[in-house]
Amino acid sequence: MIALARKYRPKKFADLIVQEHIAAALRGAVAGGRVAHGYLFAGPRGVGKTTAARILAMALNCERRGAAGGLAGEPCGECDSCTRVWTGAANLDVVELDAASNRGVDDARDLRERAMYAASAEGRHKVYIVDEAHMLTREAWNALLKILEEPPPRVVFVFATTEPQKIAQSAAPILSRLQRFDFRRIGPHAIADRLRQVVTAEGLVADDEALRLIAKSADGGMRDGLSILDQVASFGEGPVTAVRVREVLGLISDDVYGELLRLVSERDPKAVFPLVERLVDAGTIAIRLLDTNPVHAEGLERQRDALAQLVARYVTEPPSSCYCSAGR
Repeated sequence: MIALARKYRPKKFADLIVQEHIAAALRGAVAGGRVAHGYLFAGPRGVGKTTAARILAMALNCERRGAAGGLAGEPCGECDSCTRVWTGAANLDVVELDAASNRGVDDARDLRERAMYAASAEGRHKVYIVDEAHMLTREAWNALLKILEEPPPRVVFVFATTEPQKIAQSAAPILSRLQRFDFRRIGPHAIADRLRQVVTAEGLVADDEALRLIAKSADGGMRDGLSILDQVASFGEGPVTAVRVREVLGLISDDVYGELLRLVSERDPKAVFPLVERLVDAGTIAIRLLDTNPVHAEGLERQRDALAQLVARYVTEPPSSCYCSAGR
């Protein structure tokens, strides 16, 4: 069974969530024959960088691009060439590399030599997708400098990274030879809407509160949201509920935050420690009280300093000494 994050990976530029500015630019470049020889896709994890690179490769080599009245520059997503790229099958014209394990100068020289060969058929492009590009060494970037400045015809390089500042530090001259696109974080509402579509397509049942919690836990990444949904749906039979999401992810319920906020606002430190002790006994890490973003985060922010002091004292001091000092 294929994971949801792979099964519902976008096949067209129009399917990219929140990245309309990038989708429009790449679609227009393909339609107008103005595709650059090198791109740098930068942004947080799980927002569509590698997916956009694959869609670009699909569009460049699609056998029925823009067919059936579709948008110009969009791949069909169904022909043999598109299917092979989307599934990650062996492909002579589209090569994906992980720079974390192919980061040295010898790897860069091998990539440079392979790029000199023509595509497998007339009119096709060779596309090299390099993920985690910030892991490449300075020497590796230097080996690629010349081919990025004067690339062979119909060869496109796409570098994807979560840390573009490292590339700027180690290989600043490379940046002037690439078109840079910055991918945006995906908001929780957009993630929740997409999760709702996936739930419907999969024939699952999930309440809105559960999807909201998953979307917030995804931290701006659509891939993380789909992976969490997959994990929660596999947890057991029945609908996906907020209780199940909290149980699987180890989240603290909003009721606990409300109670904690009430105790702090009433300046009742003695009552806080039994509450924290109960959470610790249940396996909750005390510091998560400060890291998690509950629904009532605005109220907790106003009491954050006092709450931090109370939790820190409980973690570092025996409860008896805390009770004594609190009573003075």
